[in-house]
Amino acid sequence: MSVLLPSGKADGRLGRLRVRFQEIVEVDFFGSPMQGRVRELLERAILPRKSKPISPGAKINPKDYKGRLWVTRPRPGVDRCASAWLIRRFIDPRAKFTFAPEERAPASAVPFDMFHGKGFSHLGDDCTFETLAKAFHVGDKRVAVMGEIVHDADLFDEKFGRKEGFGIDEVMKGWARQDVSDAELLERGMQLAEGLYQSLAKR
Repeated sequence: MSVLLPSGKADGRLGRLRVRFQEIVEVDFFGSPMQGRVRELLERAILPRKSKPISPGAKINPKDYKGRLWVTRPRPGVDRCASAWLIRRFIDPRAKFTFAPEERAPASAVPFDMFHGKGFSHLGDDCTFETLAKAFHVGDKRVAVMGEIVHDADLFDEKFGRKEGFGIDEVMKGWARQDVSDAELLERGMQLAEGLYQSLAKR
């Protein structure tokens, strides 16, 4: 099974890095559940950034994000599904979502959890869910806990010692292997996020 990193305009050094990283992923993580996550992290590291993501410190007018189309990569996982839930519940109840590779993202859409380009993504130690929550000043305490859960499940760094998200992540991976559309996968993930949010009210 071959793991292909994104192609594109790159000098010889960047091309060689892609080949070497691909070899590392194939040899060290072949058949491992970590393979996809390692690939994503390597892609983030080597893809050129056309512009910086929107930072939590930037002044954002929430009205500018009402009734918008949001775009992310195909086959959404735990961070992207939770982020879509956060967008729909706290930023814009009418938000619509679409999927596209980096080079074909609609110019009018708001990117989230993309590897480069404008929008909201990983920033510093934060996953996309955390970036969005901070950028839009979502002060809900349950959302803060969800940020920790999503962070640990997405980044595997055990920063918060939260284990709840790993079960959600495994379910998402199972659905992703089935003949389920990206839209359906996102919708199911958002339902899981809502369930997690409701469960936290009892703690």
